[in-house]
Amino acid sequence: MRRLVGAAGTVVALVLVVLTGCTAQGGSDDSPRAGAPGGSGGPGRSEGPGGSGVSSPRPTGVLGAAPRPASSPGLPGRPHSLGLARDGSGFALLAECVGEREAPESGFCRQHVAVLDAGAKQWVLRRSPLPEIPLSAGVSANLLVLGPGRALVEDGGAGPGARTWFTRDGGRSWRGGDRRTVGTTPEIPAGAVLTTDCPPPAGASVDDCARTRVVVVSPQDGRRRALARVPLLGAHPRPAEQPEPDGSWWVSGTDPLSGRAAVAVSRDAGRSWTVSRLPSPATGPGWFTAVAVGQDAVYAAEMGELTGGEPVKNPMRALHRSADGGRTWQRMWTTGPEREPRTLLGLPVPGPGGRVEIGGEMSGYGSGDGGRTFVRLDGGSHFTRRTPLGLLRESAPCQYALTADGVRWSEFRLACEGGES
Repeated sequence: MRRLVGAAGTVVALVLVVLTGCTAQGGSDDSPRAGAPGGSGGPGRSEGPGGSGVSSPRPTGVLGAAPRPASSPGLPGRPHSLGLARDGSGFALLAECVGEREAPESGFCRQHVAVLDAGAKQWVLRRSPLPEIPLSAGVSANLLVLGPGRALVEDGGAGPGARTWFTRDGGRSWRGGDRRTVGTTPEIPAGAVLTTDCPPPAGASVDDCARTRVVVVSPQDGRRRALARVPLLGAHPRPAEQPEPDGSWWVSGTDPLSGRAAVAVSRDAGRSWTVSRLPSPATGPGWFTAVAVGQDAVYAAEMGELTGGEPVKNPMRALHRSADGGRTWQRMWTTGPEREPRTLLGLPVPGPGGRVEIGGEMSGYGSGDGGRTFVRLDGGSHFTRRTPLGLLRESAPCQYALTADGVRWSEFRLACEGGES
């Protein structure tokens, strides 16, 4: 399984760059180029009893201006794995590293946990369960927010025996555990996160796994449980961690019949799924598909190797659009050897009236016609992912912004001590 370089990938670089700042990478002076629309995908099929079907997306979450989380630029280290809960609270890991790039074996990193309580005016440091590590080891820990005051910290080790720590009181206390999957669950509870694991034989990592399964990280105890009913999407289904604003959950993978890219949606917390094929420009499977639900359309960015052109780390093959909640799809953008955007970091950002933005490796790109054509945007590159409060945009070195409508962004900063302030 291929891993893409996103915001978390910058964390590894932090351990090698301690006293120097970093800046966002600027884009080239390419002029905007028109995209080539493609065909439409076929209707979806329902899996599971009492199939939920599909309908036009009508987000039930908060639309309009997103809330503005508090800024705390003076906290130590560099932030990563920042997550937010629906009540406005949040968690983040901070890596405070000391050492020299030329001699990383002599340095070390302290791993802090920063917490934003609901309604608080600043982030605070709480007791971290993570140990101090050598600078040469790199920072690999991960954090999952599982609802208000609840989070799971993972030490980054491979395999089911890797250590975890769960809190239900805002980081004031932690209970140790591991990444083993225990039992099954018939549905996805509120606050849960979706991920994957590798079924027995034990010891196989997800990257080396012949067949992965979708699992639910529980907000009750931080344990992993296999989802009882999953869509048929090939050997390596990839779920979105968070639900979309309309409450839908999405999983991407491969259509077993055609071998091409496909997605599945559940509107009943994972009890049943509806699968639809994408009108992919490629005949073979890609890596995965990144789905984002907007106010009037759903966008699906198909990721995978490109044919021709300069090699890139996060290649986007095509951008698809659905106006009926994912039942049928139209390919709006087909990536060529030179046409931009050719890459995507995280999720597309849908807005009203056919607006959609793509955060590429070198620059952002915006469209006002549903993704048929794009123009280059100012502001450099950024990584975008879903949170219960909206889409979260991460820029180097400590800049964040949140949007609920794809138009207005609420900016905040965290732990800028080691970089630009």
